[in-house]
Amino acid sequence: MATEVKVPTLGESVTEASIGELLKNVGDAVAVDEPIVSLETDKVAVEAPSPVAGVIKEFKVAVGDTVEVGAVLAIIDEGGTAAAAPAAEPKAAAPDAGVEKAAPAQAKEALGSDASQTLSPAVRRAVLEHGVDPSTIKGTGKDGRLTKEDVIAAAQAKTSSPAPAQAASAPAPAAAATGERREERVKMTRMRQTIAKRLKSAQDTAALLTTFNDVDMSAVIESRERYKDLFAKKHDIKLGFMSYFAKAACLALKDIPGVNAQIDGDEIVYHDYVDISVAVSAPNGLVVPVVRDADSKSFAQIEKDIADFGKRAKEGTLTMEDMKGGTFTISNGGVFGGLMSTPIINPPQSAVLGLHRIEDRPVVRNGEIVIRPMMYIALSYDHRLIDGREAVTALKIIKEAIEDPTRMLIDL
Repeated sequence: MATEVKVPTLGESVTEASIGELLKNVGDAVAVDEPIVSLETDKVAVEAPSPVAGVIKEFKVAVGDTVEVGAVLAIIDEGGTAAAAPAAEPKAAAPDAGVEKAAPAQAKEALGSDASQTLSPAVRRAVLEHGVDPSTIKGTGKDGRLTKEDVIAAAQAKTSSPAPAQAASAPAPAAAATGERREERVKMTRMRQTIAKRLKSAQDTAALLTTFNDVDMSAVIESRERYKDLFAKKHDIKLGFMSYFAKAACLALKDIPGVNAQIDGDEIVYHDYVDISVAVSAPNGLVVPVVRDADSKSFAQIEKDIADFGKRAKEGTLTMEDMKGGTFTISNGGVFGGLMSTPIINPPQSAVLGLHRIEDRPVVRNGEIVIRPMMYIALSYDHRLIDGREAVTALKIIKEAIEDPTRMLIDL
């Protein structure tokens, strides 16, 4: 009996998606609810599962296709059995066989094993192109599945390490001998296209301006070192810096409500709550899940929310609901070593706080030059709504709260 696999409901106001990856091949056996196609929407990647157990008879789509909700993705032969792998036969050299010939023996052997059944076609080709052994790579996809990015990262790590000496009789690669230079064209994912459009729209629409300050992180570092073990034991989560900045931002947004507001037509919408969008790096691009009611949550709950978002972003299991809304954004470029930046607001929000790396710098305290762990912080804002005085004041409140964390406890 043939059963259709259709595009599932993708979320509120989302009507279409792009085919990101075919997770199975024609002829593969699938179980009930086993994912067979990865779909990319404007914000998240979702997977289309098989509604029945059987064998994939046919795919109706290809990678890169745009599909609407309800469209047929594949046909499953319910109750069918997977076809046996054909016996290996010697093949004459073909013009496009060079990629596979270049792959090491262990990569081809691994692809021929039973473990290869969990590899998608895109991952299988990446393994052959880069000549790596997939069994030695730790997958970061859902349920530990290997992704194309994992293969590329492993290949880059392999090339950056010293290669063993080769026999003098081994011929040099053709590309090295001819000095060949290569280019590769890769279609932008739907998520990356959406990120590009939204950020450019923010520049075109908002009157963007950025104000800067620097923060002495000594007090936060000291309190974190003093209480991190007790905090982890009680709450089963590490005490990080993001919860400090989230609570400090809540103080600033309550005192300067315009920074927590947004423009809607010819009206200003003020919020009596603080939903903080936290920029998180995912395999397909930057995503901004939302910590709801951050102003009423504890440090521990904020840390748990952020840790959960980071984990699910890597797994590709964030939902549309996770990223819906948000009144203010915090982006931490410091985790990548950034010293200073001018972050772009996340429309329709009106402001974003940028955090950066902590480094020891000489500063003057009580007339003496001392070394302190300092961080530059930046607040980008929409000047149509927020005046310079308000922006500078909000950033100053955040600075003072971080340098004296007691302020966050007594709401000062």
